[in-house]
Amino acid sequence: MASILPPLSLYIHMPWCVRKCPYCDFNSHESNTEIPKQAYINALIEDLQQDLKYVQGRKINSIFFGGGTPSLFSGQHYETLLRAIKQQVIFADDIEITLEANPGTVERDLFSEYYAAGINRLSIGIQSFSDAHLKTLGRIHNSQNSIEAINSAFDAGFSQVNIDLMHGLPQQNVEQALADLQQAIDFSPAHLSWYQLTIEPNTVFYSTPPKLPAEELLIDIQTEGQALLKQNGFQQYEVSAYAQSNTSSNTQCRHNLNYWEFGDYLALGAGAHGKISFANGEVFRYQKTRLPKHYLDPKRIYSSQIEQINQQDLPFEFMLNALRLNNGFKEDLFQQRTGLELQVIEAGLARGEALGLLHRTDHRIKATPKGLLFLNDLINLFLLPTR
Repeated sequence: MASILPPLSLYIHMPWCVRKCPYCDFNSHESNTEIPKQAYINALIEDLQQDLKYVQGRKINSIFFGGGTPSLFSGQHYETLLRAIKQQVIFADDIEITLEANPGTVERDLFSEYYAAGINRLSIGIQSFSDAHLKTLGRIHNSQNSIEAINSAFDAGFSQVNIDLMHGLPQQNVEQALADLQQAIDFSPAHLSWYQLTIEPNTVFYSTPPKLPAEELLIDIQTEGQALLKQNGFQQYEVSAYAQSNTSSNTQCRHNLNYWEFGDYLALGAGAHGKISFANGEVFRYQKTRLPKHYLDPKRIYSSQIEQINQQDLPFEFMLNALRLNNGFKEDLFQQRTGLELQVIEAGLARGEALGLLHRTDHRIKATPKGLLFLNDLINLFLLPTR
């Protein structure tokens, strides 16, 4: 069984937004009234105290504020929260602290406040630089807001900036998708998230689907976009993540890498999800109360459910994450994270190789280019029969 605990991160969910986007299936809630910001910060601090038992002596290597729209909160709110967290757990010396920001909700001074509060990485939800496409996506900002937000982030002192872009948008052609990408590249960000719009259940787009580009067009966008990113020094290291390689520093998102390498993460906030391992080899996933009004209830029952991952499900859970990485994973990481011997997945590995979806060399396992195109088929090879 596993005895070495994985690295530990912390995810904090800020659930409010100005307006719910028609494609969004995240736990986000429109703020029709004033947001109880300080009450929520206090609840997060109390929530952490209940989760301290999961830390098990580990340092926090990364913190990620996601949403919703975290940039609806001030720098003072985050300074208060981070100070309280640091009193309860130990931060790694090089801790990465990321905050998601939407251009329509930030002013120039806010970024300086975030930087002063200890946040050292920003992920800015641009989605597109086209006003027409932004309107279709239901975004509250325009292209000028995007440009101002990115420039303000750099002016505030942030060197680690991620620009978040979508492609395959309704009525979008190859030229428009590449124009979005080129405009993002021109800012020389450390990191780009570039992913295809997908229609998810329980969204407005699901009930009233927009007209999306044809499959052949989506392939052209993907192929030409990846070539453009590579030409400009961006290395793809995960399905939708690209890091600037023309620099001496590591610009990959360490928080997300911990997810993909099946690390552990605490979860604070309404609807947040966490994963925790124990030295006896048991692995659990847990979730916090979803609705903000319930999360803020004076009874303070933060956790809504916790469930152990069955041993036969661990290989699939591990591969679901690790095979997203372009460089795959070292063989011994599977044993470290799951407590299982590699022999357990040998049949799946052999089948993946035979189908040309998987490659093994130098004790490393990774998806082939074909495997990344058919990732769901590859991952499903590691569904073990229920005993």
